Amino acid sequence: MSTNTTYSSFDLPPLPSYTLTPQPPLVPPIPDKWLTMLLPIIAYWGLSMFFHWIDTMDYFPQYRLHTPAEVAKRNRVSRWEVVRDVLIQQVVQTVVGLLIGMTEPDDFSGKEDYDIAVWAQRIRLSQRAIPSFLTLLGLDAKGLAADLSASHPTLAGALVGGQYPSLTTLVSASTGTPKAIPSFAPWELLFASITYHYIVPTLQFGLAILIVDTWQYFLHRLMHTSRYLYTTFHSRHHRLYVPYAYGALYNHPFEGFLLDTLGAGLAFKVAGMTTRQGMCFFSGSTFKTVDDHCGYALPFDPLQRITSNNAGYHDVHHQSWGIKTNFSQPFFTFWDRVLGTKWTGGDVSARYEKAKIAAQKALDTDSNSNINSITHSSPEEPANTQSKPGKLYENDLPPSSSLSSIPPTDQQPLPARGSKSEFQAASSRQQILDDTSAAGGPDVLKDEAAEEKAARETLRRSPRKRAKSSTSKETFAGLRERVSSGKGGGHGRGLGVLGVESAP
Repeated sequence: MSTNTTYSSFDLPPLPSYTLTPQPPLVPPIPDKWLTMLLPIIAYWGLSMFFHWIDTMDYFPQYRLHTPAEVAKRNRVSRWEVVRDVLIQQVVQTVVGLLIGMTEPDDFSGKEDYDIAVWAQRIRLSQRAIPSFLTLLGLDAKGLAADLSASHPTLAGALVGGQYPSLTTLVSASTGTPKAIPSFAPWELLFASITYHYIVPTLQFGLAILIVDTWQYFLHRLMHTSRYLYTTFHSRHHRLYVPYAYGALYNHPFEGFLLDTLGAGLAFKVAGMTTRQGMCFFSGSTFKTVDDHCGYALPFDPLQRITSNNAGYHDVHHQSWGIKTNFSQPFFTFWDRVLGTKWTGGDVSARYEKAKIAAQKALDTDSNSNINSITHSSPEEPANTQSKPGKLYENDLPPSSSLSSIPPTDQQPLPARGSKSEFQAASSRQQILDDTSAAGGPDVLKDEAAEEKAARETLRRSPRKRAKSSTSKETFAGLRERVSSGKGGGHGRGLGVLGVESAP
């Protein structure tokens, strides 16, 4: 039998043929495109109800960022309103997702070997640059290949530009005569398979995460920079001064569409993800968003360990003194660090402790309150307004009118001078004052002033009781590490209270 061996050593191995077949659904009989819309909703309420369960059962109280009393006294929206608006956003999210799905081709299987072979061809082509590279280093590629040809023929072939004369496969030609064609080296197919199954998807997810983080950072920051956008749209989300898990998507419908739904859809399209990759990306993003609003600094929570943008980091953004900082979400803190919007007011654990004491005292002394658990907050609850409006933060620092960049329309306290946190806290409180909706206004700062005063009196009168109470330092196991340390967002370990690095 004769063999036709007419081919060049630089000929590429041919690509295999393939037959496409419709990809069966991952969970029959639900089509994958529908499942991609359902899984984020299931992820949202599943994880939210887990955190709500540990709330109501009072598990892990030592890792709470806020107490049930704070949820009851400080939030400016009822839980029913939160659930209603979240459901509206999820309807919009589902509709937009289905529209995006209509632009996506149907999913087929059977082309995997072909796609791996394409990557193997690219690896073979890239080897042609090796001889020139070795020449630049002063090495003789052909001489090295000759020395290695007997002991390491595959390495020798790579050194001379991907020439493997011994790697052939016999196929039947149209004349019936067997024909030798080049084939891939085993290591080429291995690297091609790794590239196809792992490296490319990792790069796709990385690109999608970068797009979402960039999209959300700049739009989120714009929502706080523009007074109109904040008071009209974004202030609704900030009615939750004490975030909880299923309030993560509590937004104005337009903001929810623009910030969350459109950003995630854009990332999915630009990254060129498949439908099943979209399932993982959308569901993972949802898990991360809920976890960032969960209100717990759990040391065993993997989502809070993978990245410093976690519940403790984002919780600072929800406080009246940190609302103009920590804009990054949901994955990394890159843009906050690069553009200087990361919280710089020092350790916040003392502020959190005082807020816990003040909220509990206000709840205990409120004769009209029937709140017995974390599930009964209401925006109509009366605020503790013991302090006089003319003496807001009377024991604190000078008003913001001393900063030329802050309009002196309202007097508000400032942290210690000579630090970046001075402007952060002042601009944060100015945003609260500019907001005349239920989420802000002078009443919020009046309430906080009264709570701060009550907390100081409680701490001054009863140090022994303070040490034994549930708001003692023991309740901050994990908080200092997750909110103040580098792992938890890198806020630093200062003496900061209310955004103050040091106070007299």
